[in-house]
Amino acid sequence: MKLRHALPLLMVTALVAGCGANAVAPRYTSENPDIMRIGNDRPADPERSVEDLGSYCVEVTETWNAHGSTPDGQTLWAKDTARAVVPCD
Repeated sequence: MKLRHALPLLMVTALVAGCGANAVAPRYTSENPDIMRIGNDRPADPERSVEDLGSYCVEVTETWNAHGSTPDGQTLWAKDTARAVVPCD
């Protein structure tokens, strides 16, 4: 009778131990520093630009925003991009 109660506990313990051993370590680098940076100084926002797409234009606004921090306390910066249709000049 005790074995019937111990078996589920052993299965849960084995599952937790197996999943914990295969945990993926976070990587705080980017192949493209134009979209993600690490550091305590906020990167400068690029200037707004207007793209002519033929029959209409799109204004592109990019801003850097803090998205958490690394285990050693450095800020993770990610570039957010907003687009809006505007009249072509």
